[in-house]
Amino acid sequence: MAFRFRPVDASFYDLFSESAQHLVRGAELLAEMLSDTSDRPTVAAAMRDAEHAADETTHAIVRRVNSTFVTPFDREDIYDLASGLDDVMDEMDEAVDLILLYEVGTLPAELSAQVEVLQRCAELTAEAMPRLQAMQSLDEYWIEINRLENTGDKSHRRILASLFSGKYEALEVLKLKDITEALEGAIDAFETVANIVEQIAVKES
Repeated sequence: MAFRFRPVDASFYDLFSESAQHLVRGAELLAEMLSDTSDRPTVAAAMRDAEHAADETTHAIVRRVNSTFVTPFDREDIYDLASGLDDVMDEMDEAVDLILLYEVGTLPAELSAQVEVLQRCAELTAEAMPRLQAMQSLDEYWIEINRLENTGDKSHRRILASLFSGKYEALEVLKLKDITEALEGAIDAFETVANIVEQIAVKES
């Protein structure tokens, strides 16, 4: 029977967990941004700080890979996972930034459903990252993320149908569509992360 050596280097797992926690913070700020009573410039500034912190964690992962002779799993997979987590944060940051820049008044209530999906995806991803070290109990994670992505797709189609129903001014439609697409992009990015985790787990099993 062949045994595969896996170095015990908890720093990678700690960094992935840290990266996922940034996503939880980002999803919280995004939910706050949708509130009619929020101080949007303040929330947007907090999101920029959160996005910067997420970038720093991503850079730390890359530096760790480049300075480590033997990594806990394939270097390419580490890069892909770090990049995937960073992409989620970028999409959420874009949504917040667009809400501020477009000076949208009241946002459609349907967008809250998308943000709820994002918050749940962020929570599940944050719970899954520490389990990478043992490569156990991860299948439930990517299955649920896939289900949530499907839910997000259906919600996205309903939002688009509402935007083009004629009850919005043309310029408002363009603004809200951009924001909606950023939210959809973030949900899709979460699914990409889950797919990468599945790929890693299959390789390491």
